Amino acid sequence: MKATLIVGIILMVLGIVSLALGGFTYTEKESVVQVGPLEVTAQEKKKFPISPAAAGAMVAGGLILVVVGASRR
Repeated sequence: MKATLIVGIILMVLGIVSLALGGFTYTEKESVVQVGPLEVTAQEKKKFPISPAAAGAMVAGGLILVVVGASRR
């Protein structure tokens, strides 16, 4: 597979997932208190929002790259 085709497919998948979920969620660990050998940590879920317009642009850009990559055979 050509690089253009692969990048296009990845962009389309990311765009569709972003449209469905509204962004990506990740967990961040943070050290709250550290006294000697004892350590207290906290986990915080954070969301990386992606606007529907940006997600639509990713899908459209990925579709264009897939068409261009497939037509260059």
